Amino acid sequence: MINQQLFLFGGGPPFTSGLCKTFVSCLNGTGPIVLLYVPRPGSDWADYAPIYADALTANGATDFFHFPLSASPTTEQLEQLAGSAGIVISGGETECYQQFIVDTPIGTLIQERYQQGIPVAGFSAGALLTPDACRIPAIDQRDGKALVLNGLGLLTDAVVSVHYDAWQEEANLRQAFRSTNSTFGYGLPERAGIHLKNNQLVQQEGPSPVLLQRKEEISCRPS
Repeated sequence: MINQQLFLFGGGPPFTSGLCKTFVSCLNGTGPIVLLYVPRPGSDWADYAPIYADALTANGATDFFHFPLSASPTTEQLEQLAGSAGIVISGGETECYQQFIVDTPIGTLIQERYQQGIPVAGFSAGALLTPDACRIPAIDQRDGKALVLNGLGLLTDAVVSVHYDAWQEEANLRQAFRSTNSTFGYGLPERAGIHLKNNQLVQQEGPSPVLLQRKEEISCRPS
């Protein structure tokens, strides 16, 4: 059986120490860890990328490929993604990530690699992309209106909120959980991360995430 490994974080990088070690242990193949990100005007990715890469390198990762997202990915970018050993989806403006990834060749490759056992990590916007529906709260939108868009479908039968504490996402998470009749709901605070293996929560680190399970709410204890 091929195990699907998904890592979700409520805020930005770096990886939490334990989940970083687990992510590296799940790397599959000889290809690079592909770092997907939307370039930010006035910001140099070369200055920001080490926040991701340094923690991974400290745990034994050696090969990285930087993939700036756009509407026209190059052949080399798609080939590197197709041969990746791990995938990291960065944070930023969630709607831009959704437009560049979901229902595109990039998204198809991520889905295929995930099914083949390649670990995928999503930070903030990257985490919001992973369920069947990408739910973007009003606070994350320039026009102040919430959006529900197609997601990648890596995380099934579940809804996710990020920046759970900073954005006061309790009401939004509960509403999405009820309206979708999902089995699980994950509220991820800043600096919190979870690891799901075959869609089942197996590890968490940082501030305790909120887990909704049907009509029962519990707080996970730090591991």
